[in-house]
Amino acid sequence: MNHMDYLLRPATLDDLDVIEKFSRAATFSIRTLKPDRARLAARVERSLKAFAGSEPLNGDEIYHFVLEDLRAGRVVGTSGIVASAASNGRFYCYRNEFLVHGSEELGITNREHTLRLCEDLSGHTLLSSFYIEPEYSDTLAPQLLSRGRLLFIRNYPHLFAERIGAENPGLCDDEGNSPVWDALGHRFFKMPFPEAEQRTGGRSKSYIAELMPRNPVYVSLLTKDAQWAMGQLHPDGELPFGILVAEGFDVDSYVDIFDGGPIAEARVAMLRSVVSAQDVALRSAPGEAGEACLVANLERAGFRATLANGVFLEEGLQLPDSTITFLGLMDGASACAVRLD
Repeated sequence: MNHMDYLLRPATLDDLDVIEKFSRAATFSIRTLKPDRARLAARVERSLKAFAGSEPLNGDEIYHFVLEDLRAGRVVGTSGIVASAASNGRFYCYRNEFLVHGSEELGITNREHTLRLCEDLSGHTLLSSFYIEPEYSDTLAPQLLSRGRLLFIRNYPHLFAERIGAENPGLCDDEGNSPVWDALGHRFFKMPFPEAEQRTGGRSKSYIAELMPRNPVYVSLLTKDAQWAMGQLHPDGELPFGILVAEGFDVDSYVDIFDGGPIAEARVAMLRSVVSAQDVALRSAPGEAGEACLVANLERAGFRATLANGVFLEEGLQLPDSTITFLGLMDGASACAVRLD
């Protein structure tokens, strides 16, 4: 499987069948795409309008991508960007805090892990909807599927917030039973986790704040299963989570209000791909020699990103003609690139 045969591009309605298939294949805990064709179609249409820039910015833009295996001639993954978390409300999560209680008389000091309901991530840009077919997990395709989005954000900073987050799935079983939800959320919502997650998708509903305690929650008072699961990652989320960690996201400060999964957070300007990316002029190269890199054009509606073997020069980047064509560009065109080291 040649890792230079992948292309990241905006999703179109022609991709609806495969996006729907991905939504059904994804584990319950990472199903940010609900398997509802009408809703998926509406999401893709919203995305196309956002890429086109055909409407005034209001913060609720969604940018939905698909990853093609060009050699196989099919779409093998999908990912997205939400311009602003809870653009029409507040985005709720728990902030990890620690309180120290001590008695000098008894000689006892306790450091207690607490959770505080917060709105810190309201207005952050969110990475979302990552899914890739399992047989591609050990290739470089996931790097393109995840990091290609960051190059788009880097090229169009005015469309996004200065800070960025990404929800990651917490522990739950195949039926959607979550130890954290059972010990905490269920006490206040009085409904199973899958139903609560469905009804409060986006974490912006006001009744989260109305029902959940505003005082700090002491983790040590929860069940042992919930204590162990707090901040733990669902195994199916390990691949995208690892990419975020390598980018420099902080994954220790916030957890999901429902399943306790870790929420990654960072300043966009500090992310590895954004810091390392450079604007280049493309130069046609005769062969496939060079170092592995991720390359993206500078277009919005016509965004394209791919993997390539390129030779970095002072005056630009040498790429095979086929790669330049993948990007919808010609010899001498401007692009941005980042090494995959």
